Amino acid sequence: MELLTILLQVATDLAPYAKIGAALGAALAAIGAGFGIGRIGVAAVEAIARQPEAAGDIRSNMIVAAALIEGVAFFAGVVCLLIVIL
Repeated sequence: MELLTILLQVATDLAPYAKIGAALGAALAAIGAGFGIGRIGVAAVEAIARQPEAAGDIRSNMIVAAALIEGVAFFAGVVCLLIVIL
């Protein structure tokens, strides 16, 4: 029982650090998503410049990949928000 009390006290004392870590995690998720979507855009524009006839397929694949990256970033932001709230 004493160990549980010690662990609860440590968790209470370290709560501000968890919130700082959650904020940094959300920031890194947003930066990473922006970088990833930017790389997709660059690659798509280069591919369309090389093969203009495949522009429709390249554009649709680019949108799907960007949506997947944005979904992961949103999920990471929600997890970080839950850490701050809870």
